[in-house]
Amino acid sequence: MEVHATVDALRAALRPRRAQGGRIALVPTMGALHEGHLSLVRVAMRRAATVTVSIFVNPLQFGAGEDFTAYPRDLERDLARLKRERVDVVFVPEADGFTRGLRTTVHVAGLTGHLEGASRPGHFDGVTTIVGKLLGAVQPDVAVFGEKDYQQLVIVRRMVRDLDLGVEIVGAPLVREPDGLAASSRNAHLSPDERRSALALSRALSAAREAWGGDAGRARGLLRSRLQKAPGIRLDYAEVVDPSTLEPLEGVVQGSARALVAAFVGRTRLIDNMGLESPGAEPSGRARD
Repeated sequence: MEVHATVDALRAALRPRRAQGGRIALVPTMGALHEGHLSLVRVAMRRAATVTVSIFVNPLQFGAGEDFTAYPRDLERDLARLKRERVDVVFVPEADGFTRGLRTTVHVAGLTGHLEGASRPGHFDGVTTIVGKLLGAVQPDVAVFGEKDYQQLVIVRRMVRDLDLGVEIVGAPLVREPDGLAASSRNAHLSPDERRSALALSRALSAAREAWGGDAGRARGLLRSRLQKAPGIRLDYAEVVDPSTLEPLEGVVQGSARALVAAFVGRTRLIDNMGLESPGAEPSGRARD
């Protein structure tokens, strides 16, 4: 496994692999790797001869008062896990060199102003700007993103389509821990009591999925009611949207929908989501294996 810190060194490492004609995959991460990240690596390995993983805690996607300095970091552990997964190349740029002097911002209009965008102004501009830089540095054939950050997945797909970047964007299924909590690096901040409270998110989503009959208003109301009553939960948003456009759905709809929630548990902000599928509908947003 090769580890590189500069774009020039990364490109030099990938050049002979690309010349051999094999597909190259990118898995962008912010480190503090868990099973959810590793599941993305395994999806990438099924789709490409060379897998590159980036580890970069992106300062541009953190707003004022957010947890950039507190974001968990353990590079030595991350590299050991990636080596066990037989990753080929790891890109670990330094923030000063990767973001210094940037005068270009990538903004995807229409998809970034609500849900996470409303709660974290400017967040997605930071995400798309750095994802754009990573795609430019690696020039992959395919890039794998998790459904855990569902809005991000939809936004990145639109950016790649609008800018004709020629990269296949694959969405990989969200991974849950044995108790049902969505795998997240931020789970490390939860106390035992907070972790038990946090299970209300996945339970509310599961209840909405089980009760789904196409009535978006009913599903939204069920989510909000359960989470507003759950002890230890401070609800940020609970929404039911079109899985492709992220537009809030109203009334009875045909086909599938996506339920997304965000809440504070103690001082930790968690997000989760789940597909709401009509009987006989194809699952939405899943990796195409």
